[in-house]
Amino acid sequence: MINLNLPTFPLTLKEQRGKVYVFDCIRQKYVAYTPEEKVRQHIVHFLAEYREYPLALMAIEMPFKVSRMRKRSDLVVYNSHTEPLMLVECKAPDVPLTDRVFDQAAVYNLQIKAPCILLTNGVTHYCMELDTALNRYQFMIDIPYYSDLSTMAGSSPDDNSF
Repeated sequence: MINLNLPTFPLTLKEQRGKVYVFDCIRQKYVAYTPEEKVRQHIVHFLAEYREYPLALMAIEMPFKVSRMRKRSDLVVYNSHTEPLMLVECKAPDVPLTDRVFDQAAVYNLQIKAPCILLTNGVTHYCMELDTALNRYQFMIDIPYYSDLSTMAGSSPDDNSF
């Protein structure tokens, strides 16, 4: 098994009928503990504990449509006005983060409209922000803190002014 390039977190696991399940603190239920789910659970905990992202403003597997096809986002982070701030695309650790993965996330983001995309397989992480002036994504040096997402969205993530 490939070790993740993320801090370890105490996950609640259970085995049932020979399958392992993990408790998802966002969906508040047990889900199959696949390699991709392991990455998703660790990135959720990393964002919450190391980058101060509120768990209450994260959503997992939110449905949307792309060209009449039903899709689900791995993780979307919102501000307090339910405006998307970050789209997170998770892959299993053995899946390389190729241009195809970026293209998938970029197509999803045409519907989500988040100013930031994070691609991760738990080993490698690419974070990009949309440069609206150039209409392209720019790689970021690191995964931003929740409070820093405001510079990408044009206002504070929890700004209550109009």
